[in-house]
Amino acid sequence: MKATAKAHTNIALIKYWGKRDESLILPMNNSLSVTLDGFYTETTVEFQTELEQDSFILDGKVVTGKEYDRVTAFLDRIRKYAGKPDLYANVESTNHVPTAAGFASSASGFAALAASAVKALGLKISKEQLSILTRQGSGSACRSVFGGFVEWEKGSLEDGSDSYAVQVAPAEHWDIRVAAVVLSSKEKKVLSREGMKRTVETSPFYSSWVESIPHDLDNIKQGIRTKDFKKVGEIAEANCLKMHATTLAANPPFTYWHDTTMAVMRKVQDLRDKGIPAYFTIDAGPNVKVLYQPENEETIQTTLQEIPGVNDVIVSRTGQGVSYI
Repeated sequence: MKATAKAHTNIALIKYWGKRDESLILPMNNSLSVTLDGFYTETTVEFQTELEQDSFILDGKVVTGKEYDRVTAFLDRIRKYAGKPDLYANVESTNHVPTAAGFASSASGFAALAASAVKALGLKISKEQLSILTRQGSGSACRSVFGGFVEWEKGSLEDGSDSYAVQVAPAEHWDIRVAAVVLSSKEKKVLSREGMKRTVETSPFYSSWVESIPHDLDNIKQGIRTKDFKKVGEIAEANCLKMHATTLAANPPFTYWHDTTMAVMRKVQDLRDKGIPAYFTIDAGPNVKVLYQPENEETIQTTLQEIPGVNDVIVSRTGQGVSYI
């Protein structure tokens, strides 16, 4: 009872920020992302009848504590779904993503974990159902089940059965590129779950943020369908700034940005002033992702790499959904 799966990260162009149900990880708003081929997680799950508990090895190291508890609690959900509550597993995962630094490593991690566990148990389920299961480990992970451009529908039912990801357009639909600008690989002081909860409960800007999402979604999906890069970039950048504004108004206020984060944002705006279309987006971390078109890749990569404080620039194309190795 063993399987290995690979899943890629995704970057939200319309952000997910805030939950209506913490336990089931049900979002306050729909979100939309693009799956990236440059960052991914490979995970092997092997269920064995003789095991008395799960084991978890990440990047060659045995994991304990809260991170282990989160993984085994997620496996409990899958075991319950499969009707095998007492069947434990050895989990080995290799993460080709800077963990907890704003690159959604939990997205690729839990998508790969869910896919490999489901296959190891011999379950035959749809991608929609896999997305629902995956969501219960990490919200953004449900989008990594699919490739290309993906919308996570918030749903309205209390049990979460209508909250899952759907593909808006496959990876082959449009070759846009994303440069991941690596500023820090250190763990952030305010983790995403904590930051979301604080923002929802205390930020006076939050309700306006949620109300703005449907308009952003309608327009960005139209831009994706027509391959209107300017439209998609402008909406994604504005949506990012609105999300981060809610954290500045939280109590106590916080931000994920560093000085170099601001420098990268200014440089992207400078590139636009020079006639090179580029737009930034930032998740819950200091690192910046820059959207650009293939013909400008060399200029984008060179320009961003020269900014003081930038450790690396990793370019990605649109990526595929989960696969099995």
